[in-house]
Amino acid sequence: MPAPSPGYAITVRVEAPASATATAQLSAAVSTAGGALTALDVVESRHDHVVIDVTCDAVDVAHADTITKALGDLDGFKVRKVSDRTFLIHLGGKLEVTPRVQLKNRDDLSRAYTPGVARVCMAIAENPDDARRLTIKRNTVAVVTDGSAVLGLGNIGPAAALPVMEGKAALFKRFANVDAWPVCLDTQDTDEIVRTVQLLAPVYGGVNLEDISAPRCFEVERRLREMLDIPVFHDDQHGTAIVVLAALTNALRVVSKRLEDIKIVISGVGAAGHAIIRLLLAEGARDIIACDRKGAVHRDQSGRDEFRTWIADNTNEARFDGTLKAALSGADVFIGVSGANILNGDDIATMASEAVVFALANPDPEVDPLAARLHATVVATGRSDFPNQINNVLAFPGVFRGLLDAGAHEINDQMLIAAASAIANAVKPEELNPSYIIPSVFDAAVAPAVAAAVRSAAGK
Repeated sequence: MPAPSPGYAITVRVEAPASATATAQLSAAVSTAGGALTALDVVESRHDHVVIDVTCDAVDVAHADTITKALGDLDGFKVRKVSDRTFLIHLGGKLEVTPRVQLKNRDDLSRAYTPGVARVCMAIAENPDDARRLTIKRNTVAVVTDGSAVLGLGNIGPAAALPVMEGKAALFKRFANVDAWPVCLDTQDTDEIVRTVQLLAPVYGGVNLEDISAPRCFEVERRLREMLDIPVFHDDQHGTAIVVLAALTNALRVVSKRLEDIKIVISGVGAAGHAIIRLLLAEGARDIIACDRKGAVHRDQSGRDEFRTWIADNTNEARFDGTLKAALSGADVFIGVSGANILNGDDIATMASEAVVFALANPDPEVDPLAARLHATVVATGRSDFPNQINNVLAFPGVFRGLLDAGAHEINDQMLIAAASAIANAVKPEELNPSYIIPSVFDAAVAPAVAAAVRSAAGK
């Protein structure tokens, strides 16, 4: 059974007999059911009974129900209420607006609003660039989605996507003090998305596109970059690519190999795979084979869209025509941004010695990390319960902090590579080992280092 996770934490309020063994019985019941107990709190005490909040982590929703039933089945015990702790932190949303100025009296109001604000409005009308200095534009990012490709959930629409966008905005604030705001659009028409973002752009210093399905995401990003005078960043593409390059830089240091000398096999040619390939090539990779569900992508195939055509024209020079498993033979690096359980340990065993495996499909990776570790030297996933978590939060807060501080009008490969280098270098040489190639998302030094690197690449 997978390990219990805080993502499935529950608090079960149980009425129990007033006995010295009540808490021990509850603890044992959680353990027997496979849960991870994190707290026991007595919330009410009477002569004949006590009420105890039992908090524990479960594997999934069904497992949480199993744990709850085990508690209720104890002789003389009664479950009063069950609270899903993940849902609790979402009640009322995860964001709020807090003014940066005090409004205590008429003088404050006269400066922050009318009549004083009119002078500031006219200053911006006369010099539009002053909007970056005199409004929230200098520190505000729009997190834009159409809800068409949310996490691994698929096309669930804008309202259902909102909790993810709120979370993204909270991460911007927590790690880089960037004020980000969800913009969830009730359309999946490319023209409407582009036009809507164009109309909203004057408020923001940058646009973070999120969870827009491929191939539309490529066109949306391209058109907005051509149209707007603020940086446009699709995190599912470029955030992933930055962190993959950072992790691969350190993984290759561990195994003493060079990017330009190795064979890389990539599973997945959607938004993330496309961006990873572009950034690896920009950094000097020479031998990449990209695979989709049918196998290796190459120049001799017909019926390819423009994005697969670009991949075919820039990878797989030998025109290898075979399955993903066949492509893995002799490969130094595997990068998966596709689907769960498409490989096994025997497949990894066919790779070159000192192999590197990044199985990034979430929540279930392309190959069992434990099976991969039997044959590969370095293994990374997108999960927090295994070493080497490749997580975009290492990139996007610092990237936008740097872009906003530089007053940047665009973003380019040099900035992405600089961000990746900063993340990689956050792991000191003496810390580097097969289980630690990427810093923790809570490493306070990462976002400032990324911001400084991006700002320098922007010439500021």
